Amino acid sequence: MKKFNIRKVLDGLTAGSSSLSSSSQQQQQQQQPPGSRENEVQETLQSEHFQLCKTVRHGFPYQPSALAFDPVQKILAVGTQTGALRLFGRPGVECYCQHDSGAAVIQLQFLINEGALVSALADDTLHLWNLRQKRPAILHSLKFSRERITFCHLPFQSKWLYVGTERGNIHIVNVESFTLSGYVIMWNKAIELSSKSHPGPVVHISDNPMDEGKLLIGFESGTVVLWDLKSKKADYRYTHDEAIHSVAWHHEGKQFICSHSDGTLTIWNVKSPTKPVQTITPHGKQLKDGKKPEPCKPILKVEFKTTRSGEPFIILSGGLSYDTVGRRPCLTVMHGKSTAVLEMDYSIVDFLTLCETPYPNDFQEPYAVVVLLEKDLVLIDLAQNGYPIFENPYPLSIHESPVTCCEYFADCPVDVIPALYFVGARQKRQGYSKKEWPISGGNWGLGTQSYPEIIITGHADGSVKFWDASAITLQVLYKLKTSKVFEKSRNKDDRPNTDIVDEDPYAIQIISWCPESRMLCIAGVSAHVIIYRFSKQEVTTEVIPMLEIRLLYEINDVDSPELEQVPPLPTPVGGSNPQPIPPQTHPSTSSSSSDGLRDNVPCLKVKNSPLKQSPGYQTELVIQLVWVGGEPPQQITSLAVNSSYGIVVFGNCNGIAMVDYLQKAVLLNLGTIELYGSNDPYRREPRSPRKSRQPSGGKSKNCYILIMASCLCGISCLYFYSMKNLHSTILTGLCDINEGTVVPEDRCKSPTSAKMSRKLSLPTELKPDLDIKDNSFSRSRSSSVTSIDKESREAISALHFCETYTRKTDSSPSPCLWVGTTLGTVLVIALNIPPCGEQRLLQPVIVSPSGTILRLKGGILRMAFLDTTGCLVPPAYEPWREYNVPEEKDEKDKLKKRRPVSVSPSSSQEINENQYAVICSEKQAKVISLPAQNCVYKQNITDTSFVLRGDIVALSNSICLACFCANGHIMTFSLPSLRPLLDVYYLPLTNMRIARTFCFTNNGQALYLVSPTEIQRLTYSQETCENLQEMLGELFTPVEAPEAPNRGFFKGLFGGGAQSLDREELFGESASGKASRSLAQHIPGPGGIEGVKGAASGVVSELARARLALDERGQKLGDLEERTGAMLSSAESFSKHAHEMMLKYKDKKWYQF
Repeated sequence: MKKFNIRKVLDGLTAGSSSLSSSSQQQQQQQQPPGSRENEVQETLQSEHFQLCKTVRHGFPYQPSALAFDPVQKILAVGTQTGALRLFGRPGVECYCQHDSGAAVIQLQFLINEGALVSALADDTLHLWNLRQKRPAILHSLKFSRERITFCHLPFQSKWLYVGTERGNIHIVNVESFTLSGYVIMWNKAIELSSKSHPGPVVHISDNPMDEGKLLIGFESGTVVLWDLKSKKADYRYTHDEAIHSVAWHHEGKQFICSHSDGTLTIWNVKSPTKPVQTITPHGKQLKDGKKPEPCKPILKVEFKTTRSGEPFIILSGGLSYDTVGRRPCLTVMHGKSTAVLEMDYSIVDFLTLCETPYPNDFQEPYAVVVLLEKDLVLIDLAQNGYPIFENPYPLSIHESPVTCCEYFADCPVDVIPALYFVGARQKRQGYSKKEWPISGGNWGLGTQSYPEIIITGHADGSVKFWDASAITLQVLYKLKTSKVFEKSRNKDDRPNTDIVDEDPYAIQIISWCPESRMLCIAGVSAHVIIYRFSKQEVTTEVIPMLEIRLLYEINDVDSPELEQVPPLPTPVGGSNPQPIPPQTHPSTSSSSSDGLRDNVPCLKVKNSPLKQSPGYQTELVIQLVWVGGEPPQQITSLAVNSSYGIVVFGNCNGIAMVDYLQKAVLLNLGTIELYGSNDPYRREPRSPRKSRQPSGGKSKNCYILIMASCLCGISCLYFYSMKNLHSTILTGLCDINEGTVVPEDRCKSPTSAKMSRKLSLPTELKPDLDIKDNSFSRSRSSSVTSIDKESREAISALHFCETYTRKTDSSPSPCLWVGTTLGTVLVIALNIPPCGEQRLLQPVIVSPSGTILRLKGGILRMAFLDTTGCLVPPAYEPWREYNVPEEKDEKDKLKKRRPVSVSPSSSQEINENQYAVICSEKQAKVISLPAQNCVYKQNITDTSFVLRGDIVALSNSICLACFCANGHIMTFSLPSLRPLLDVYYLPLTNMRIARTFCFTNNGQALYLVSPTEIQRLTYSQETCENLQEMLGELFTPVEAPEAPNRGFFKGLFGGGAQSLDREELFGESASGKASRSLAQHIPGPGGIEGVKGAASGVVSELARARLALDERGQKLGDLEERTGAMLSSAESFSKHAHEMMLKYKDKKWYQF
């Protein structure tokens, strides 16, 4: 594995931008008057607590290309087109490796029961992998320079690998030394001398199961040759008109079968080369008059497996007739007179038949078929009628629908995973094979991490999946389908309102989850928000509660003579009591404004029929933004839910909306400008959205609705700080950078359609860089509108509920909401929550902007709060309880008296003690003392790039800020002093999928979607890196090879049975000489134990490495001692029995025996 270049920065000493920030920090501290700095917090985190390394990779191997299985170790290997190697053992034992070249893996060959694997790559390189260590590594490589590798074959219990090439030659490699033998089978000697054409590349090599000295060679053109290795000549040549794709032996070595490009199978007797004994067209239509069946598609692979008690199995892929247009790919199983055609969901890449014996000269006794599909792995049970599939225990369904966002939660409440497993167990499909999963090799690691971890993934089809990610494993717990609350469109005429997106209108953009209360809130791509409550009881909801919100602001064009001047609305500071809007009991019908534009219509239609909700997450409220004046609602950019307050809040580029989901009422609906009130620094004149006001046709031409695609928090500031090296990456994926969309490489069409991309308004200085004509903004504007265009595109980018000081004059903390925008502004909204119980449901929540405004450079990403000891102050929450069970009177009384849980670590905190607000933006981080609102610490994170993700996380009983920048750096800072602790160049921003899914969590864990089908987990904790070796599972376990088949008395007496071959005598240097040096180059690999561990662990200290080495050496010595003891006891037992035999027969004559 790649060793990372880690630059650990000691206290106050950084390079690059960090040095600038630390100097500015010192200047700022010097400028502060004495006493403005709060009491110093004792910080425990140091740079030695941090280290970055990859841990595990989950999910289906992206773009698979090769498959192999070790029938003794029971380990499965999958190679990919990007040079990745995934190894699977028993459930929970997985391993990921990567070829440095990144070339596609074309074939894999296990050294069966040897703990090694040979991989052949498209760049004509062979690699030998050592699987006897937890992090497999390459021991040897062999690079061919004059020939292209097309096929490899390694006989069971042999050290000589046959390598076929594109030129039709066969070379032989010693897998122990990884050197070429001088023995070569040339194509011109293998074919008929009279043949005038080249036979084509080698597509098959295998030795006769009963005679290792006979090698069967299949050429693409249709020629098959049985080569005698000893005499170095061809015994038989079999010719056919159609090209060959694969060949398979009968275990007795008297027959073999070939699959051809015309959809036929030919069965040949070894000693009858003139014509096949049988020709089969499995899917061809049998024509009358004895004519040949119509040609079919090529049979890409065939396997011929025998059983003791019945007919042999012929298993093949492909071969369907050409008239089956649109039919799914099939695997065909022919057993005696029965033929079963098993349809697959995706194209078949490869398949293997799993058999009871590894010996090719014995009855194979097949029991399962493993089928590698383009996007799935399927195991078929051959022993049961109907060929059912095995239930796959690996987490390979991450990409069942493309992932659009994900969140990671470490150190969750211990009861959450069992609760999710309980409701998820009811969702499992039936009809699987009753047998155990046959891939059962390896051993689990000894995990030291015991805290619960949960990963939540949002998908393009509107589904949300919960995964148990504890102890570096992954297992699906529960799946929620959010689209169930909406009417499904049956035809194109039924979906006039969903043209905000071309497809995937239910795609998840943002997930907000409270593990303690189990409240879940999602925001979708169609500007919809759904709030869910967890319940273990099944309920039927007669009417789905829903709200429709008209969220829009407009800018007055002050230079236009036709515009009527509207005075700015005063912003209340003392408090406001908004009128609750009653929830609508059915979806609103389509309406239009006076000029015929669509208006007051949501993008999706909520079901108006009763909804049966299974145990799990059940719909509490559906909120939808509506069309305004012919413009679709803008997608949601931020979302937060608080179970203690019963409030959900969300925002987009137009403004912010707050909803009381207990009373089903809208509390706040303001444009972003209106949050400023009279403190707006941009001198904008807003007009607040009013549901009763319809835009008139006469004024609409002067009202410019500024539209912006909902970007991932902070991406917008990329345009203000020009980065030429990232322009090509960011701008090409501009339509796909919001949190709920899919990168073009992931899907043919992304959830945000091209229709959304044309509404994106860019800063003028970047427009020449784009080869795009923005038709929707080609209308003429006055100079004043252009001047405020930049400022007006201010989206809500961060939201955080807390109990803190809202104003400088506050003497005690109170509930409030902190709002961050893409222009770097933080605004505070005060909340007045009624008491719990019945009063909470009857009295309104009072919401009022506090007037507090803070500013940072770059869009706001994350906010958090610390107490005076530096401990995190999480938002208050309401502990989970079952809402669907009738409550007793006593419990109702308790509920009335119950207060929300405020989980401040310092419970003895005095009323007048201070707090720290930690705010992270795309450019910098600030720590602000409350209630004084003094900036006590500041750190400029980056000047030349921008932060994509920032999280305030717990590590080693302390708190730090973790950031991932677009330039590929991962950085951590202490809190509250913002000392740089870690700065590692890890991963450049190569696509928007990484930006959309990267997230940090507690205990030094992080993850991102490394491919459309795989999650990569990593750690930035030194402790986890040191323990990683113990946590990983072992692939290789000592297993005795099964006994070889018995030759029988008569076969042994008369020379029947399998014939062995001394390959060393044939292929060794003494017999065949040395191979040409120019043919292939040997490259030693970093396969030593020490080298592998160094690469795997990044920068593990020398002491830790030595300890690991000593542990392994001690383990090996212990194994050796045990084996020696066993041999000693065996020898003593033998000596004792021999002595007893000697005493028994000592005095007897020979004829008495």
